[in-house]
Amino acid sequence: MEIKFKVWIEKDGKVLFGRGRDDILKAIDEQHSLNAAAKRLEMSYRAAWGRLKASEERIGIKLVEIGVHDKSMQLTQQARAIIDRFEKLEKDVEKLLNAANHDFKKLIHSTEK
Repeated sequence: MEIKFKVWIEKDGKVLFGRGRDDILKAIDEQHSLNAAAKRLEMSYRAAWGRLKASEERIGIKLVEIGVHDKSMQLTQQARAIIDRFEKLEKDVEKLLNAANHDFKKLIHSTEK
């Protein structure tokens, strides 16, 4: 038995940020390129670009910047802050659900006897 969950942030029914956007931004941070990030995540460039642009528009801030000289892609400070806070939220929810899962296992096993 295991409790499952997914966390994402929406506004007016549209996704602002979630695990997929988190993965895209972290891959961009590692690869310094949206194309390379999309390949690493085994998704199309168009899909990665669409999600990135949708999040920027819906949140109202730039998540990436393009280098003037080398055209490499870098995360903005706001993007880094969103990633850090989102990942902390996921860990906090996971801890809560692990504790609840433990409690439910004890309750269910105690009634099976």
